[in-house]
Amino acid sequence: MSGSLSITSAMADPALLDLPWDLPLEAWPSDTIAALPKGISRHLVRFAHLGAHIVAIKETTAEMAKGEYEMLRTLQRLDIPCVEPVAVITNRSDAEGDALKPVLVTRHLRFSLPYRALFSQTLRPDTATRLVDALAVLLVRLHIVGFFWGDVSLSNTLFRRDAGAFAAYLVDAETGKLYEGGLSNGQRENDLEIARVNIAGELLDLEAGGKVADELDPVNISNGIVEAYRSLWLELTGSESFSNAERWRINERVNRLNELGFDIEELAIKTDESGTTVRIQPKVVDAGHHQRRLLRLTGLDAGENQARRLLNDLDSYRAAYGKTELDEEMVAHEWLMRVFEPVVRAIPLDLRGKLEPAEVFHQLLDHRWFLAQQAGHDIPLAEAVSSYINTVLRHRRDEATVIGPPTGTFTSPIETIPSTDTAAFAALDPDDDGDWRANV
Repeated sequence: MSGSLSITSAMADPALLDLPWDLPLEAWPSDTIAALPKGISRHLVRFAHLGAHIVAIKETTAEMAKGEYEMLRTLQRLDIPCVEPVAVITNRSDAEGDALKPVLVTRHLRFSLPYRALFSQTLRPDTATRLVDALAVLLVRLHIVGFFWGDVSLSNTLFRRDAGAFAAYLVDAETGKLYEGGLSNGQRENDLEIARVNIAGELLDLEAGGKVADELDPVNISNGIVEAYRSLWLELTGSESFSNAERWRINERVNRLNELGFDIEELAIKTDESGTTVRIQPKVVDAGHHQRRLLRLTGLDAGENQARRLLNDLDSYRAAYGKTELDEEMVAHEWLMRVFEPVVRAIPLDLRGKLEPAEVFHQLLDHRWFLAQQAGHDIPLAEAVSSYINTVLRHRRDEATVIGPPTGTFTSPIETIPSTDTAAFAALDPDDDGDWRANV
């Protein structure tokens, strides 16, 4: 390693010094490289082991690496879903003293996959639609904080499973710019058009390679991001007027935004001169309403849809045991200890890299509902857990960090089933300290 090597990092990780920075990225030894599936990139990108973690390393210019590093740090402070920047490495040179390209290092996002790794033989229309919808939500969140992406695409995004849907994370902020005064309508529309064209191109490329189902229309799917984006943007930022006698619509608007997963930081309410008409408009909205509530009540960090599902289960638990009048945080702690954690502990150690715990719990609820439909009666939780582990989870590939290129058959994500939550846990006595398996 050259003595002139320069490392800019907010993380004091000495393992950075152990990587072979004196070699071109394409020549790094196989024992350093982690063979993870990655999206299409204009730059050379490789995954490498860094201590107990895996990082993505991208060769670029010093100026672009530093700019993207700072942008990603800023987006993180704004609570935008994106990869975590680790370091910028400059002044690299090989053993002969020849200069090597600077690199940007980001941490690999656990349980995330590029879009091409989220389907097996062919991409189905419903999967493609869910990916585009997730990207639309991410784009709205970026635009709300004043971020112009400039290169919106499926390839520049990572996806995590989120209770039957997907959550999107920004990977490439190289072309992005943050405007303190917010974005104009023209800038937003420009980003949206870039997204539509790029998604169409990516899906047409898959179609040319025989990687999409016959019924999938790439152009129609790509147009879907425009409709999804505009609908969400209008709901989050649009104003509405109603008569003074319909003030209940203020709470209705707030509840509607909460259901979409957003919180209102400020709500502008105005009346006309006669006082007969009320006009409301959300000023600032923050995503993650259900995530924050779940984290506050239980300490669990989950995706927005996962959090919604777990909270529904918690609410059903409170109703099943007649605890709706008790302190919510106390009941949440009881649910965590007697329902959620026993299920997670029941997962064998060798299978815990398959899915995130919250996703496992969501899929277990769906699986239990499915078994009950087949049997015509409620299924004990222990039986449902065993069945789910042996018939579903055991046959999935690991998604914590997917080692090896996606060559095998992937299990399709379980479709969202109408919720049947843990009112069925009523057989469990919360005051019984015995083994939970014996009580359900």
